Amino acid sequence: MAIELGVNLSFCVKRWVTPQLWAPVVRERLGLDLVQFSFDLVDPTWPDDLLAELAEDLRTIPAQHGVRVHSCFIGLAHYTFNQLLHPNPRVRDVAEAWLKRAYKFAALAGITRVGGPLGAIAARTDGVEEDQLPEADYQDLVARAKRLSVAAKEAGITELFVEPTPLRREWPWTIEQTQRLADDLRDAAVSWKFCIDWGHATFEPVYGRYRGTMERWFTALKPEIGMIHMQQTDFQYDRHWDFTMPGAVDAQEAADLVKRTGLADRPIFLEVFYPFERDDASILSAMSQSMTMLKKAYGIAA
Repeated sequence: MAIELGVNLSFCVKRWVTPQLWAPVVRERLGLDLVQFSFDLVDPTWPDDLLAELAEDLRTIPAQHGVRVHSCFIGLAHYTFNQLLHPNPRVRDVAEAWLKRAYKFAALAGITRVGGPLGAIAARTDGVEEDQLPEADYQDLVARAKRLSVAAKEAGITELFVEPTPLRREWPWTIEQTQRLADDLRDAAVSWKFCIDWGHATFEPVYGRYRGTMERWFTALKPEIGMIHMQQTDFQYDRHWDFTMPGAVDAQEAADLVKRTGLADRPIFLEVFYPFERDDASILSAMSQSMTMLKKAYGIAA
């Protein structure tokens, strides 16, 4: 089975911000036909008439360039808020409403999958980080996720995704927590799957040097995994580097692991973030080189 290799449009933020701009970059410079849209490019709280215009562009223009939009992820802008775990329940309500609008926009653009991290509780004033979320916060999160699945189904979304993160204040951040959440969302109106990120699951300051491995996550959660995020990282921070950077991830070893664990049928998206002040030409060059390396590792024709 051919591996589906794509790119999250995070590298386009504040640069190639419309399909007219990023679609030819993806097709011609990166040689890809699969992308994951980022809500850093469109805010679903913008006016409805503007969203309808942007959704039409997203539905039609990538296809004209031979590019398919697989899914939408929430991006960094919305992620910076505590979302569905903010200490103020009214903020949680706003985050829930934001996601409902995101589902409607995605469906209007012909995209049927949406995902991202769910939220973060606030830090304690003494700086101590707990190993578990308070149970009341967890139960509220599950209830909101179930309500969101109903809204997603009504909008036309067929699959939702949670991305585990290596933060003790977020949920889930361990394999066991991910399994519990999967079990608690089995009866959701739309299925919830998980996006496992190469820099999240290998974060040594939280998981330890040997416990934080992609193989452990892949083996334990294989039926629940719907996609994979790829990045170059050093296992010390969630770097989201491209593969021109020296790091701890070997592209060929990563590809072999995906195949060996039976996950070659799940799409893989390179997710890279760049400083806004970096020049555009160097980013295009680095992304192109990274894709050449990844295609070779995954046995995809350049």
